[in-house]
Amino acid sequence: MWILFAFGSALFAGLTSILAKCGIRRTDSTVATAIRTIVVLIFSWLMVFIVGSQSQLSEISGKTLLFLILSGLATGGSWLCYFRALQLGDVNKVVPVDKSSTVLTILLAAILLQEGITWTKSVGVVLIAVGTFLMIEKKESSGAAAKDSRWLWYALGSAVFASLTAILGKIGISGVESNLGTAIRTVVVLAMSWLMVFVTGKREALHHIPGKELVFICLSGLATGGSWLCYYKALQDGPASVVVPIDKLSILVTVLFSYVVFHEKLAAKSAVGLLGIVAGTLLMLL
Repeated sequence: MWILFAFGSALFAGLTSILAKCGIRRTDSTVATAIRTIVVLIFSWLMVFIVGSQSQLSEISGKTLLFLILSGLATGGSWLCYFRALQLGDVNKVVPVDKSSTVLTILLAAILLQEGITWTKSVGVVLIAVGTFLMIEKKESSGAAAKDSRWLWYALGSAVFASLTAILGKIGISGVESNLGTAIRTVVVLAMSWLMVFVTGKREALHHIPGKELVFICLSGLATGGSWLCYYKALQDGPASVVVPIDKLSILVTVLFSYVVFHEKLAAKSAVGLLGIVAGTLLMLL
């Protein structure tokens, strides 16, 4: 059953990228992240009360709470980097770099969680790494294009924080119902994202969000909530080294919708890279 939740996470995550991109064309990415987190928080706590796990709050151990908080901080860092990268670069470029977190996650899972690395996983890691490299297209650096090359560094930061999120989240939800764990983490992400809004002096931007973009930001929050609930349920029942690669198949959904919505086409090299990422991910299931 955890495999179905992992694929559900991939579907919602793919939709999140497209909806978020539509919501940050003119809206500051940090402000958009803070608003989306409110939607995710409401959604996640609603699920807590639906499944009735709120009664477990008093039973959460200090260690579990600590790792949930650390996972929330890592998620906040990943979000801030990811949506800034989306604002600066094309979806088809940002998402593959972000998905490279799979490689780091597998290595960390082997070291910290003692999850074995078989030869199929090793080949899968190589395919994902090579595929990601092929999908990072370089453009001539001149004028505004040079400035916007910063998207790569933000995307790499997102990947690193996403890897830490998966490992810390796996440890944190081992002693708590997954919906409740997700809701607690979201509280941390909310506090972190709004702190960033005030620290960076972007409060005024809240008054200048176009109505249409606000709708897309909220929809991306709902998609994120759905992705999180599926993802952490899958992580609770399945190995992180397999759940994470399946979740990263969201790149297929993202590429499809980026073509339909933004008319972003894949070059031949990028298409080969995408096939490599998918093939590597499928090997993880063996």
